[in-house]
Amino acid sequence: MRPPVAVPTLSRRAKVVIGAIAVLLVLFTAIGTLTNVYVDYLWFDETGFTEVFWTELQTRALLFAVAGVATGGLTALAIHLAYRFRPTFRPMSLEQQNLERYRQSIEPRRTLVLTSVAVVLGLFAGFTAQGSWETWLQFRNSTAFGRVDPEFGLDISFFVFDYPFYRLLLGFGFAIVILALIGSLLTHYVFGGLRLQTPGQKLTGAAMVQLSVLLGLFVALKAVAYWLDRYALVYSDRGGLFTGASYTDVNALLPAKTILVFAAAVCAVAFLANVVVRNFRLPAAALVLLLISSLVIGVAYPAIVQQFVVRPSANEREADFIARAIESTRQAYGLADVEYVDYAQQETGEEVDPAAALAELRNDTETIPNARLLDPNVLSDTFTARQQIRNVYGFPEKLDIDRYTINGETQDYVVAVRELNSQGLSENQDTWINRHTVYTHGNGFVAAPANEVVAGQEGGEPRFTTRDLPTRGTIEVSDDGARVYYGELMEDYSVVGAPEGGVPREFDLPEGSDGEGQINNTYDGRGGVEIGSFFRQLTFAIFYRERNFLLSSAVNDASKVLYVRDPMDRVEKAAPFLTVDGDPYPAVIDGRVNWILDGYTTSGSYPYSEQMELGEAATDALTGTGTTPLPNETFNYIRNSVKATVDAYDGTVTLYEWDTEDPVLQTYMKAFPGLVQPREEMAPDLVGHVRYPEDLFKVQRDILTRYHVSDPGDFYSGNDRWAVPADPTQDTQEPQPPYYILAQRPGDPQASFQLTSALNAFRRENLSAFVSASSAPETYGEIQVLTLPGNTPFRGPQQVQQSFITNNQVRPDLTLFNSAESRAVFGNLLTLPIGDNGLLYVEPLYVEGTGENSFPLLQKVLVNYGDRVGYANTLAEALDQVFGAGAGQAAVDNDNAPAPTDQPDAPATPAPPADGGTADTPSTPEMQSAVQAINSALAALETAQRNGDFAGQGQALEDLQAAVTAYQTAQAQAGQAATTPGG
Repeated sequence: MRPPVAVPTLSRRAKVVIGAIAVLLVLFTAIGTLTNVYVDYLWFDETGFTEVFWTELQTRALLFAVAGVATGGLTALAIHLAYRFRPTFRPMSLEQQNLERYRQSIEPRRTLVLTSVAVVLGLFAGFTAQGSWETWLQFRNSTAFGRVDPEFGLDISFFVFDYPFYRLLLGFGFAIVILALIGSLLTHYVFGGLRLQTPGQKLTGAAMVQLSVLLGLFVALKAVAYWLDRYALVYSDRGGLFTGASYTDVNALLPAKTILVFAAAVCAVAFLANVVVRNFRLPAAALVLLLISSLVIGVAYPAIVQQFVVRPSANEREADFIARAIESTRQAYGLADVEYVDYAQQETGEEVDPAAALAELRNDTETIPNARLLDPNVLSDTFTARQQIRNVYGFPEKLDIDRYTINGETQDYVVAVRELNSQGLSENQDTWINRHTVYTHGNGFVAAPANEVVAGQEGGEPRFTTRDLPTRGTIEVSDDGARVYYGELMEDYSVVGAPEGGVPREFDLPEGSDGEGQINNTYDGRGGVEIGSFFRQLTFAIFYRERNFLLSSAVNDASKVLYVRDPMDRVEKAAPFLTVDGDPYPAVIDGRVNWILDGYTTSGSYPYSEQMELGEAATDALTGTGTTPLPNETFNYIRNSVKATVDAYDGTVTLYEWDTEDPVLQTYMKAFPGLVQPREEMAPDLVGHVRYPEDLFKVQRDILTRYHVSDPGDFYSGNDRWAVPADPTQDTQEPQPPYYILAQRPGDPQASFQLTSALNAFRRENLSAFVSASSAPETYGEIQVLTLPGNTPFRGPQQVQQSFITNNQVRPDLTLFNSAESRAVFGNLLTLPIGDNGLLYVEPLYVEGTGENSFPLLQKVLVNYGDRVGYANTLAEALDQVFGAGAGQAAVDNDNAPAPTDQPDAPATPAPPADGGTADTPSTPEMQSAVQAINSALAALETAQRNGDFAGQGQALEDLQAAVTAYQTAQAQAGQAATTPGG
């Protein structure tokens, strides 16, 4: 027999070095972890959401401890019992001689080895379990849906809240038994309880008892798994075209799973009986029988039923189950109450009845006047060029659409916040002091009516009705309310605040006529974490790895740190159970800029509902362009359950319960009491600015392309399937984004703010439907689908775009616009329902220079109705081309519309009639001469703006002001003469 090999030992010096390195690593890791946790806590404390912090932390700690102790402890117990009942005497066969070296190595350190195994397995299990903290909270606080599934008669809450937790427990049960079994086998083998190569008995009695118990527990857990598998049939994809239990699942697999439950239970009893019988033949036979049964009745029999019973007549066999899937999917995605309207049924071709269409247009006082000409996805550079003011400011890549009621008139606006853009700092501005203590915030709110440009001129710019610094215009914003310390472009932290009487250091506003001076400000909002103490300064110095927190004079006793400044990040941190829509938008509420966000509650466990990938379903041609893509998680239930606001000045996060009937939100409200405010707490002004969220709408329209069909046979055949069209204005084949419009829906008395999308026939470019979701407070969330007759080839967006770019009038201009000096930019192709006749397409065409700092200007408007195309400088002219003279009277940019009076770059200009007179004032030669002078000045101004001739613009403005004054003087004189007796 060979002597055992001695285990080499480390020198004392090596042990000290290794120990010191280990202590340092643990110390640095602990300091970093504790610092991160403490900084997180300070943020929650500042925002008033410490309940969220502690609930999540305690839940994670509870699951970590339970899973860790159970896994590590029970595995260590199994190993200890295997060692405890090891055989005293072992036949010294060659196998045992080879194992002796391992026994001698382990024996002196068996306590350390056992503890290490328990700790490592416990840590691994704990880290895995703590990630499921939401599953535990949902199970503990589950709320009934009030609906039962059609197969098992259980409330939907069982599948959404309870079933995932039972699966989690079962998974850890299997893991513990398997780890205990592996540990026991290895221990018995090393210490002689299991002898693979030694003649005679292979297992000692103690080893047989322990392994029989563990195997019996494993098979018993398998019986539980078979029982839970029965409920998993509601997520089956065997049907292919639909989700949920199919004919084969219910009639073949469900009975098979039930039989296997009892078979596994019998097998488990056989293993446990082996504790007494101590003969593996009976449990082995039972195990073989279980395996054969699982293959025959669990796999082969369902496959035979599917192949020979279902497939030959699947449309009939699956009809009832398809009906379940249709109803459940509609419920899960909030589409149970969609209003379907048969639209334009009188049309039998593409020929337009000009008289009928013209009558509809003249009767339309809501949709055409609000037809949007400004595309928020195109005009970011235009806003930057005209309203940036300073290089430290910026606008997001994608602007937003919202509506405001001014002087009793509701109108949609392109809106944006003038944010601090850290990426725009020049080289000499980009120091720690400037980046973090001087340039700390943006300032101002900018809005332009979405249906207007400056004086309706060719190459027009947005007519900024709210603008400049300080903010002025029709939307009133207070000084503090206009300061933007929290926004979408805020990437860095800021150190703000100064002692009372201290010198302000934060850049706030330009000053002076040349704008070169500046006015500074000191932040006095309640946002931010105080860092007046040395300990706090040290904490943030470690957290940001920045020594200036300790050394800079800019950090004082009154200082605060503003961090987590993106509105999406703040809401997701405050409510970690929410998925936040990727497009926050600003709104002025009570004179303050607030970010409004939509929060979704989702689940992947709603029975019979189609599974989708959230990020993929919410992707369109503009995703990632100024918007944040949603995470690509699997789900089959979604609700816009929360409306959230983030105050742009102090960062206050407020969550409102929007969907009061969502059981998922109610479950989390039990887990986090007081976190979400009742819907009644929302101010009326805030309610007036809520929008139907884009990402939810994109998910719903995707579902509607298939699940608008109610008849199971039609659903199975797919004859009436729709598709989301590709965006015709982009080079990619990504889906066309939905568009916000202010329009009158068929059957509604007036225009409403809504989110809309066209839908094509499946794999065809013809239009099949037009879907809209209302954002009006009184009808919010009502989804209407205009279904077009299937025998009429209505043009879809791609076909309309083709008719535009191949038009004889458009094509030469596109060649001219797309040159070395400029490029054509197509704006959003809007689809507008006009009365009961059909859908009108409107698309703005911009031209942008190719030089540095160029920005798009509106040049043309394209219109399509049926087979007719209009192409002109204004919407009114384009409508006249399509429908005949007078059709464009309702458009805002028609010749009779009053000119804007608040454009910052031009004086107030009246709109005299063509003959120079009015209904009450006679025309005079002086008035006619003044009108000619006004028109000449406007033409000169237009030419100068188009050519970038600033001197010419100045002279034209002076001439225009003189002509306006002359007209007003002549008008007053004519009016005085008209009222004089005998005059």
